[in-house]
Amino acid sequence: PHPQVQHTACNGSSGLGLYSRPFIESFEETPMLVAVLTYMGYGILTIFGYLRDFLRDWKIERCHVAREREEQRDFVPLYQDFENFYTRNLYMRIRDSWNRPICSVPGAKVDLVERVSPDYNWTFDYTGKVVEGVINMGSYNYLGFAENTGYCADASAEVTMKYGVGVASTRQEMGNLDRHEEMEELVAKFLGVESAMAFGMGFATNSMNIPALTGKGCLILSDELNHASLVLGARLSGSTIRVFKHNSKSVPYRCPHCKTVMEGSIVRLPEVIALKKRYRAYLYLDEAHSIGALGPGGRGVVDYFGLDPRDVDVMMGTFTKSFGAAGGYIGGRKELLEYLRSHSHSAVYAASMSPPVVEQIIASMKCIMGEDGTTLGRDRVQQLAENTLYFRRRLTEMGFIIYGNSDSPVVPMMLYMPAKIGAFGREMLKRNIGVVVVGFPATPIIESRARFCISAAHTKDMLDTVTIPPCLAQNGYLFHTKDIKSVHLWSCVLPFFLPFYSFHFLVQRFPNLGTVLKIEKMGWIEKIKLTLVGYPPIPLSGGCM
Repeated sequence: PHPQVQHTACNGSSGLGLYSRPFIESFEETPMLVAVLTYMGYGILTIFGYLRDFLRDWKIERCHVAREREEQRDFVPLYQDFENFYTRNLYMRIRDSWNRPICSVPGAKVDLVERVSPDYNWTFDYTGKVVEGVINMGSYNYLGFAENTGYCADASAEVTMKYGVGVASTRQEMGNLDRHEEMEELVAKFLGVESAMAFGMGFATNSMNIPALTGKGCLILSDELNHASLVLGARLSGSTIRVFKHNSKSVPYRCPHCKTVMEGSIVRLPEVIALKKRYRAYLYLDEAHSIGALGPGGRGVVDYFGLDPRDVDVMMGTFTKSFGAAGGYIGGRKELLEYLRSHSHSAVYAASMSPPVVEQIIASMKCIMGEDGTTLGRDRVQQLAENTLYFRRRLTEMGFIIYGNSDSPVVPMMLYMPAKIGAFGREMLKRNIGVVVVGFPATPIIESRARFCISAAHTKDMLDTVTIPPCLAQNGYLFHTKDIKSVHLWSCVLPFFLPFYSFHFLVQRFPNLGTVLKIEKMGWIEKIKLTLVGYPPIPLSGGCM
């Protein structure tokens, strides 16, 4: 496995890899046995997927997807790529783990609309009930500004009464409000740059501005894990693109994407800036997830490393995470921003940002900067840092394998097995904990994971509820820990092979298995009861998916 990578140096020294604070990131390579078993799991699912497609073609099994009419059989097939096969036969098994509708503010706790599926996740019916008080570990509400009460919410409501909700025009026509101008001046001040410009959509901030900055004859170096908005913008630009492998030892410097949301990592910005100066390149820094969440002043990765913002040519970020609003921004030199105002498709053709959204940005940013006359913003930044360290330490002490930087509020916890993706999300929701589970193709096929997003709004009691029995510790068999690998293998491999048959003959043939699994027959479906030291048994249906 990869060892923990730690850099400790001084930014003022010459050379690369110079840091003024400890920089620790951990990425443990998937164990060979786990990788093989994970591939086996996907292989079995794929084989049964082809079998089910065969049964659907012969109308033995009901087909829920759109199909060609008989007279169109000789046309180009509707489904001919692996993505459609994956969606039908693998994704549908665990589709209930995503797109869950909520009916409250996405704060530290959230209310979910209860739904059931009568046809194995092809369609959903709403029961009319609400699951209240679910601890929200999935939203990017880093500083807790996603709220409907308080200073920011009151300011937004007041502005709505004055300006309304929509502007009904572009910035270049009749949609440039005084609040837009004030917001952009405040953003530039917050970032420490000459000028800034805001856009109504974070995705478009990347995808529509990169083509205005680069074109044919330019070279873009891009990390393979860059966000889709960066990838799309680079492709639309017509530039030559060279993709390098994330965290590869053969590529000593990462791309300017500051924090990879699936990995919880932070860019080695001091090295990137030194490299940029050495080769006289331009640096585009995406701080979608780091702005507000990193640094003593909440000013992002530049503040985190104590660097000069003027060393970054283009500073990009979003208001959708730490600020509880919407849209994105670009900051930099005044000449750069004046150019974008007249050449960016997002600036010229997009409608202006909604006034209450603008006011939410202004109010939350002033709060972080302390210009509201309180220390509330500074306290939230500090609380987020403390919550992050506490939660990561708790998971590490319990033996779970987690990825990323020790200061990143994005905490990926490895699950590996495909069966665990759905099982983990469902079991946590049963305990009123909402988490995001991620698998292929969003991650490498052998690196499925659960992703926790820490917020300053989380209390210690909430974090303890997530990390102590009867949640994570009691359900250790659902995860991959360093201490219960034998349990992990048996509990997830056996259901793949024998989902509807008794395990009793295995227990008799292999007595040691009885010390790991306690088997109880439950009608047609087996339930595996796992007893860990100090915790009571918790059932899991055989046939994890």
